[in-house]
Amino acid sequence: MSHFVYRWLVLTIAAGVMVALLPGMEAVGEPPILGIAAFSLFLALINASIKPVVHLLALPISILSFGLFALVLNWLFMELASWLALTLFDVGVVIHGFWWSVIGSLIMAIVSGLVGDVIGE
Repeated sequence: MSHFVYRWLVLTIAAGVMVALLPGMEAVGEPPILGIAAFSLFLALINASIKPVVHLLALPISILSFGLFALVLNWLFMELASWLALTLFDVGVVIHGFWWSVIGSLIMAIVSGLVGDVIGE
């Protein structure tokens, strides 16, 4: 359980940086960190549960598309996390398009790696 909370904290920091840097991402909620935390919670749940299975099932398509299909999957997972947070809690992160999601995924991967190394577990 503590590992999940650690991952949620790291994803919340990364999502906060992503929302701050990208004009195509908008935090909904008062205060905005509440929306970012809700979005990160659902993203952490998706990453822990269905993402590994879906990536494994989509491996042949990802190989044929030279990994570009993984971008589509990441976009779908970010949209799903956004939809769940907005639907269940009325707070979250609004994503204004596919390419903002791709750039956001890159930022989140870099920041998550850096924050994970600094915090450690």
